[in-house]
Order: sequence, then C-alpha cells, then structure tokens
Amino acid sequence: MLLFSYKAKAVDGQTLKGQVEAPTREMAVEILRRRKLFVIYVITVKPSIFALISKKLKKVGLDDVVAFTRQMSTMVASGLPLTEALKILRSQSNPVMSAVIGEILQDVEGGVSLAMALEKQRGVFSPVYISLVKAGESAGVLDNILTRLAVNLEKNKAFSNKVKGAMIYPAIVVGAMIVVGFIMMIFVIPKLMQMYQTFNAELPLPTKILISSSTGMKNNAILVFGILAVVVTGFSMWVKTADGRRRLELFIFKVPIIGKLQKQVIMTEFTRTIGLLVGAGISIIDALKISADSVGNSVYQKALLFAASSVEKGLPLAVPIAQNPYFPPILAQMISVGEETGKVDEVLAKLSLYFEAESEQGVAALTAAIEPLIMIVLGIGVGFLVIAVILPIYNLTSAF
Repeated sequence: MLLFSYKAKAVDGQTLKGQVEAPTREMAVEILRRRKLFVIYVITVKPSIFALISKKLKKVGLDDVVAFTRQMSTMVASGLPLTEALKILRSQSNPVMSAVIGEILQDVEGGVSLAMALEKQRGVFSPVYISLVKAGESAGVLDNILTRLAVNLEKNKAFSNKVKGAMIYPAIVVGAMIVVGFIMMIFVIPKLMQMYQTFNAELPLPTKILISSSTGMKNNAILVFGILAVVVTGFSMWVKTADGRRRLELFIFKVPIIGKLQKQVIMTEFTRTIGLLVGAGISIIDALKISADSVGNSVYQKALLFAASSVEKGLPLAVPIAQNPYFPPILAQMISVGEETGKVDEVLAKLSLYFEAESEQGVAALTAAIEPLIMIVLGIGVGFLVIAVILPIYNLTSAF
C-alpha cells in the first residue's frame, strides 16, 4: 500500500489538501472521486528510512485483533454500516492497526467483500478468521459470526496468557542463574585464582575444574560464542525443514509432562476452532482443511489432512481420528456421538472446555515439577561453587 499526497476541490468549492493510501495512483484518484472531490493533483509520498524501519518492527498483535473483532461485532450488530464501523475503528486504533483497517476500508469501499479484504491481510488475520467471515457474509449473519469470533479469540487469549504466566517464574530463575554464572566465571573466579597463585596453594580438584573453565571462557570467549552461534543457527535452519520440524515435534511429545501438555493445548485450540467452523455452516471437510492450516504442528496437520481425505471418501470423521494415536480416545468417541446426533459442533465445543481444563491442570503440574527441579539444579551449582571457592581458603588457614 502506497501513500499519496493530493490537492482537490470539494463540491462547495473549498480547496482540500491531504494524504490517502492506495495500491496505485489510479486507485488513489478513484478513491478521491468517490468522495465527490475534483482532483487537482496526486503525488506519491516517499516514506523516510525511519518510517520503513518502524513499519517493519511494529506488528499487529493478538490484542489488536481481539479488540477489532469485539468492537466490529458490536457495531455491526447495532445496525451500523460496515464502512462506517471501519472508519470509526480506524480512528480509534493504534497507528499500526489503523493502517491495516484503512486498507480494509479502501477495499470494501471499492466493492470488495470484507472476507476478500481480510484475505489481503493474511499476516494479521488467520485462515480460520477469514473463512468464518466469508461464511457469515454468505449466510447474512456476519454480526453473529463476528460475536462468536470475538468470544473465541478472547478465550484463546486468556488461555495463552495463563500458559505464559505459569512459565514466567521458571524463565526468570533460569535466566538469573545463567547471568550469575557468567559473571562468576568471567569476573569473580579470575580474581580468586590470582589470590591462590600468590600463596602457591595446592588446589583441590573442584577448584581446578572451576578455574580451567573460567580461563577457557575468558581466553576463548570469541571462539565459544562463535561455536554457540553456529550451533544455534544450524539448529534453527534444521528445524525449518519439514523433516527437522517433525522430528522436533515428535521429540517434544515424548518429554514427560511437557509432551502431554503440548497435545492438550493443541486439542483445546483444534476442537474450539473446528467446532466454530462447523457451527458457522462450513462443511466438515473444509473445516478440517482450514484447521490443518492453522494448527501450527506438522504432525497434527498431516493427521487432519488425512482425516479430511477420509471423510471425502465417505468415512465418518470418528474413524480416522480413532486410528491416529496422537488423538486421545475420548475425541473419537465424542465425535462419533456428535455425528450420530447431528450435533458435532456442540460436542466439539464441550470437548474444547474439557481439554482446556486438562491443559490448565497440566500447566499447574508442569510448574509444580519445574520449581523443585530448578531448586535442585541451583543448589548443586551453588554447592559446587562454594566447595570450589571455600575449600582452598580452608586449606590455607589450616596450614597456618
């Protein structure tokens, strides 16, 4: 989207100057003409280097999308025209989200449907979001769909915040351990080493190990950080490959507590999403394909695509779900009940609540397991440092 500066005359003869965003200069002129303005000139505005950098760094977050959806659903449900609602949201949003809404508004004013306008903002709105809006526009129930979307996004946000909040304490403790250890090895230990060399003391094994490690880190800091950078870069490149990503995901599934929690989180989001899609009138096959694109895990993505192809062949959804070991048995059993009663969306909504409760218990269990583990590791590290530092001093005082 480009920015254009314009000069134009209004119907009452007043001369107006301002800026307008559009994909091309011709589109900018067309937008101004729709506003009943007589265009005098339209000039492309070249953004500064600072504006370009700022645009790259700033991104639309989940909070922005949640607020946009909730406010949009309220205004559309109140009978406000879509373009008017978008104009109000554009004026009330932060600069980054306002720019996105401005582009959506221009597309809608140009005769494009809201779903098509959102599709141009793929980095902001998920495939699930766009599909639901498309279904809502087709059925004439956009206000209901936006309300359900807002509720769903708010639930996802609240659940995500709970998981992140539980991980804050362990992350802070581990980070502090690493920083303190680094400071000790680089600055404190070399000072002690000089003192021990002054007294020509016979150093015990723990002290020798500590001094050797400290000397190695201090003298070869560039090499150590270089090797670390190569390892991290190589690992990140390997994870981006299809095989590497799948192997890492399978490894995480096998990790005690963490693997089970990861599956429960995926099940929570999957059941909530597909239940919302099916409830909006989207076919189960399309819902599975859309969910596969947004699940964020290659193992489950493959499983959902296989399930979609199986349903296309005439099989009930419960059959491929039951055959896959990565889906819990209760999922296939409940889907089977839903298919028999014709209430798959309601069953999936109830399942999402069940998996959410299970996930919250898993987060609590993970936190409870991590805290004593951190204390044990911290105690071993501190104990080793105390022995390595204090033992030579004790030996020196004993010699006198």
